[in-house]
Parts: sequence; structure tokens; C-alpha cells
Amino acid sequence: MDAIDCLMTRRSTRAFTEKMVDDETLWKILDAGTMAPTAMNRQSPVILCVKNKKIRDKMSKLNAEVLGKDIDPFYGAPIVLVVLADRSNPNRVYDGSLVMGNLMNAAHALGVSSCWIHRAKEVFDTDEGKKLLKDLGVDGDLQGIGNCILGYRKGEETPARPRKADYIMLVE
Repeated sequence: MDAIDCLMTRRSTRAFTEKMVDDETLWKILDAGTMAPTAMNRQSPVILCVKNKKIRDKMSKLNAEVLGKDIDPFYGAPIVLVVLADRSNPNRVYDGSLVMGNLMNAAHALGVSSCWIHRAKEVFDTDEGKKLLKDLGVDGDLQGIGNCILGYRKGEETPARPRKADYIMLVE
């Protein structure tokens, strides 16, 4: 798939099968995340790759608590990539967002479905979230930027919604 086709056809998925992404494909996605541009090449983001179901389910529970609902905010996806970034970097949200974009686009190019799930900041700002990071060996004063869920789509892909008329403002 060429780059433009990838960008034009990627869609967020909110229903996943239990099938696990193979390690070779997963590492290609992770490597693409590390190639995202960062301000002054500081590379402040960190990608926490969670394949362990027990830890994934704990993160889902914490995310649902922030949301105030008793659901699985990760829609059954078997893998969660948490993008975190150094709080001391004023560009952390922008840098982490670019990492999230690379992860989702790389996943799509490789036939893997994805979705950006919010509340990483809120989850990992809690005492329980900070303890989880520490228990997993994640050091530093990091802010959660986003959760990129990965897996294989359950059901049919939905077509893109029409773009708003004033999305592009051309100045010549």
C-alpha cells in the first residue's frame, strides 16, 4: 500500500477479534512509531507495549473509571500501545501525537486495525496509574498522551464520513 492510499483509507476500529498480532508485524508498527518527528529531535515519547491480558484489562478498568462507565474502552483489542512523553518537554503532546499517528498509519499499512483511545493522561496521573508504570519498570516523569489499541477488526469496515466543506482554506 502506498503512503497516500494508507492515509486516505485508514479508519478507527471499535470492535476487535481476539487474534493477536504477530511479533514481526508488531515490531514494524512500533519501529514506525519511533520514527515520528519530534521537536528538536528530543525523542521524549516512550511507547509502552502491553500484550499481557491481565495488565491490559487493568488499564482498561482504570480508563473506564476515568470515563465513569463500566465498559471496555479498548473495545476488546488484544494490544494496547501507551504513548507517554516527558513532562519537562513543552512539545510533549505534539511529539506524542505524531507518534500516535505513525503507529496507526503503520498498523493500517500492515493490515492491522487501530484506534486512538483518550484518557491516558488522566489514568497515568492517578496514584494507581503511576504505581502501574513503576511496577512495569517505566521510569521518569511521564505524561500519558494516548492509547493506541491494536488488533484485527471484527465485522465490516465503515466508509469514511464526508469531510466538512470548509476543511481547507486556500490562500493564493
